[in-house]
Amino acid sequence: MERYFSHLEGESVSNLYGMVLAEVEAPLLEVVMRNVEGNQTRAAELLGLNRGTLRKKLKQYDLM
Repeated sequence: MERYFSHLEGESVSNLYGMVLAEVEAPLLEVVMRNVEGNQTRAAELLGLNRGTLRKKLKQYDLM
């Protein structure tokens, strides 16, 4: 988080939460999907998500 703030150099930013979440969530989903060999049911269980939510997130990050 300190790195985010140091790179802002005083500029105003909104939706910092969304920016950070996207930085972490997309790679997490990629790794999980690879490790479950694309099985969305297994991935959803592993992540503690509803399968529909997982599908929505996979589409959001162009991972399906």
